Amino acid sequence: MAETPSLAGVRVLDLTNVLAGPFACHQLAHLGAEVIKVEAVGRGDLARNLGADPALSAKGMGVSFLAQNAGKRSIALNLKYPDGVAAFMRLLETADVLVENFRPGVMARLGLDYDTLRKTQPKLIYCAISGYGQTGPWVDRPAYDQIIQGASGVMSITGNEVSGPLRVGYPLADTVGGLTAAMAICAALNAPTRGQFIDVSMLEAVLATMGWVVSNHLIAGATPAALGNENPTSAPSGAFQCADGLLNIAANKDEQWVLLAKHLARDDLLENPDYATREDRKRNRLRLKAELETVLTTRPADDWAEHLNVIGVPSGAVLQVPEILGHPQVAGREFLSHFDTVPGVGRPIDLARTGFMIDGERPEVDAPPPMLGDATDALLAELGYTTQEIAQLKQDGAAQ
Repeated sequence: MAETPSLAGVRVLDLTNVLAGPFACHQLAHLGAEVIKVEAVGRGDLARNLGADPALSAKGMGVSFLAQNAGKRSIALNLKYPDGVAAFMRLLETADVLVENFRPGVMARLGLDYDTLRKTQPKLIYCAISGYGQTGPWVDRPAYDQIIQGASGVMSITGNEVSGPLRVGYPLADTVGGLTAAMAICAALNAPTRGQFIDVSMLEAVLATMGWVVSNHLIAGATPAALGNENPTSAPSGAFQCADGLLNIAANKDEQWVLLAKHLARDDLLENPDYATREDRKRNRLRLKAELETVLTTRPADDWAEHLNVIGVPSGAVLQVPEILGHPQVAGREFLSHFDTVPGVGRPIDLARTGFMIDGERPEVDAPPPMLGDATDALLAELGYTTQEIAQLKQDGAAQ
């Protein structure tokens, strides 16, 4: 980016694994923070061994790891060894933020919990990401994305009556939890006095994003239901069959409904009392859908989308992931970063950046994802360790 990045000069220690924590620190790295990934000796982040390419997983550079660790440096320390902890404490003295996503209690057993660390680092921003938060009857439960999707009610409203509860097709809880953590950390960095403990519950982070689903229950007493591709707040609003696939149409306003019916030459529907008001259309949504599809199935989805958007009816074809990544709307906005050389991978890779631009430029990092312990020697030397001391740490298994 042309100007100094927002988080330039901020050092973040990333002690996280797999997705929620690494994704949070991925956002911070793109905003200019120096992110140091503190990994376990011999193992590193579990995501190093996960992903759709078994060969990369075997090398400890799995696709799941590559996806959200670009721009970070890796130091491998054994925090169960006193010398490893001592090195970590030296590193902590240089840091502004610590992020971890262990189960509650793990960091306390290591003597590295917030209450302990703040005694010597009162300005430390400590962010703990867990499935259910640091308190409550489920505090000791392990949590993965699908577990949280089920517990939050997300699965109960995904799919339809026939399909039954379904998980969202990507790790929703992990990524929402990570974004929530990144937002809270940025706020803490802007506080008049630094030094906070941030308790991120993936369960609550997901519930907070469920908006109308939760509010319709709390305020209107409505029981959320799985409506498939139908929008519960309006009709016609959902996915409609076209000649070659599905088309999403969101005729949420009365004027959009009128424009849609006229464009499809179905003015007769505007005279039908069953579709006179929004509530009428919602009540009779399936019959209305069938009526509209008698016309929509005569042409391709992209064709309908082009014409409907022109007249002011929001619509878009349901695309496959490769289709949208290759589309000029995404490809032309520098959403992907390209790395020609990636140690441990042996071939160029493309990675997603962030979902925003700043002053017309996409935040970026200047280094590919790190190999395990790629910066151990450099960081330990920066902390004052001699070459001989570093060698001894490695020989003793306290570092790698």
